[in-house]
Amino acid sequence: MSILSDKDSLCQKLNTIPLPILREISREYGNKKLRKVGDIIKFLIHSKITHEKVDKIIKRKYAEKLKERKSIISNTQLLKELSNVKEFHWGVVQGQLDNKIQINYVRKYFKYNDLIANVKKSLYQQIKNYVVCSWYNYWTTVIIEDLISSHPMVVPTLKNIKGVDLFFRNQPFDLKITYLPESYNKSIDFAMENPKDLLIWLYENQGAQRFGADNRLYVILYDAKNPEKSWKIKRNVRLVKSEIDEFFDCEDVSEDDQIVFNFNRRTYTTLSKALFIVKK
Repeated sequence: MSILSDKDSLCQKLNTIPLPILREISREYGNKKLRKVGDIIKFLIHSKITHEKVDKIIKRKYAEKLKERKSIISNTQLLKELSNVKEFHWGVVQGQLDNKIQINYVRKYFKYNDLIANVKKSLYQQIKNYVVCSWYNYWTTVIIEDLISSHPMVVPTLKNIKGVDLFFRNQPFDLKITYLPESYNKSIDFAMENPKDLLIWLYENQGAQRFGADNRLYVILYDAKNPEKSWKIKRNVRLVKSEIDEFFDCEDVSEDDQIVFNFNRRTYTTLSKALFIVKK
């Protein structure tokens, strides 16, 4: 994807706003009759609504949503809970849990007592590890997303849109929080000096079921002294926020961020950026 025009970017922003809020905006601009998303967006574009106006609305609604979540559990409390995770071992391969249960337990044992004994012996711990890792990943991602979305240069989305989690410099990006892949076979220093090499590798080595060629902002977490402990960085809010602020304060989006990659014998062009958060 090339750099979007102001009009196209504005249309995408409006499309990430839930219908009830779009109707509120439409009424504010003098039209109380429109009911469909497409019609409202066309009307608002014709009415010369600005990026600044849309950004202000989205950020206000996002802040309300964030305040509601924090009224249930604050980030401080959430981080305290997340600190209870001492080890990070999935136990089973993500997405293959049911297949593992079927092959190694359901179809393997004929006797009930043998089945239960072996479930208690190994499956329980594996499932527990899987659930804990999933829980840790989800809530640390929520915190990092909130830190990014709260930055002045970032506009979050108010509803789930495939391939769009935020807008930076009015350009849409899908947010991916990950680690330096072991199979990348190059150092973190090389990756930081040659981010496009890593970005192309990430696009070309994504799973077929999750394939996407949307613009992506990759947040790469890496512990220089203990790479296997890189997962702990996700709850290191002080470090994460510092790097997020520095990145979005200084970075821009331009055609220089364009990459070309190949997947399944097809060539794709997209915009992608890398934010490295390294614990030294």
